[in-house]
Amino acid sequence: MNDEQAVVDLRSDTVTKPTEGMRRAMFEAEVGDDMVGEDPTVNALEAYCQELFQKPAAVYCCSGTQSNQAAIWSHCHPGDAIVIEQKGHLANYEGGAPAALAGVTSILVPGEGGMLDREHLEGSLKPREQHFPWPRVLCLENTTNIGGGRAYPLDQLERATGWARENDLKCHLDGARLFNACVSQSYRPDQVARLFDTVSICFSKGLGCPMGSMLVGDEQIIKRARRARKLFGGALRQAGVVAASALYALRHHRNRLAEDHQNARRLAEKLAQIPGLSLNVDHVETNVLFAEVDRSRITPQEFSQRAAQKGVKFYAIDATRVRFVTHLDITAEMVDRAAQILHSIMLELDSDSIWECEASSSRVY
Repeated sequence: MNDEQAVVDLRSDTVTKPTEGMRRAMFEAEVGDDMVGEDPTVNALEAYCQELFQKPAAVYCCSGTQSNQAAIWSHCHPGDAIVIEQKGHLANYEGGAPAALAGVTSILVPGEGGMLDREHLEGSLKPREQHFPWPRVLCLENTTNIGGGRAYPLDQLERATGWARENDLKCHLDGARLFNACVSQSYRPDQVARLFDTVSICFSKGLGCPMGSMLVGDEQIIKRARRARKLFGGALRQAGVVAASALYALRHHRNRLAEDHQNARRLAEKLAQIPGLSLNVDHVETNVLFAEVDRSRITPQEFSQRAAQKGVKFYAIDATRVRFVTHLDITAEMVDRAAQILHSIMLELDSDSIWECEASSSRVY
């Protein structure tokens, strides 16, 4: 299949393939038994992240769900609660893990664009007494996923985590796409990490690795999280093969995230001109964007299916919206081709509608 025929896969940044440089790093990785601390590549990756986030300890995990849930398990006791924006990934898209693994419930707080500020959080807590689950952790997500790829400004993170400290809550950041936020908002990872007790970052999204996540925090909490990793079935042996991909990505793929943001903005501007689709281009800050679909023309599910048949893949998220995600395997030319195909689908719908009207008017009753 040549480039003109290639599928434009905008479902997620998790669909990327390792680059040649990344494959070479994985092939050449020095390995050992991580469970006894003897995998030199995993050790190097954990040390790199400790320095990058200015945290005393780190543990390499299999996935973002595992690192998020290890943090919740480590911060909470059964019967506790986490406080999270109502669309937050950790509470909604991780298989019910807070309840299943840590025995905690979620206090869902409506925010804006998946983000919380002090004004949203005020009044969200019930007293810490016998009738209610006790809130233990404020969980924020940066960038937001279902919230639309929005990136927190640093001062908003400071206000939200400040509220948490005043209410005796720990703070955890689901930073699955934190490096996208850093590029978008021009802050450093350690500037964000200083506000949180634990930070989870994912290597398999914008950074383009085949798998893996990291949880950073202080020594005591990471010691508990390492036990949680074992408890959850995530014990690793010669994991340097995949840890090498993360080290490579941290050194080579972070700055290029700006290209994904530019392509997402380019796509948004073109989608906004297609009849039947609507979105706020100014809200496209990183590599994730959503568009509302006019259901009088087509449902999001039907739109996604028709597009896939023509070589453009994306997800129908709910009854009204579709999601697109740009990544390192998407070029500006592919964005343009995808937009042309999606435009043609909407024009075909208009043609079908006109034909149906003409056919109806010619019937004899």
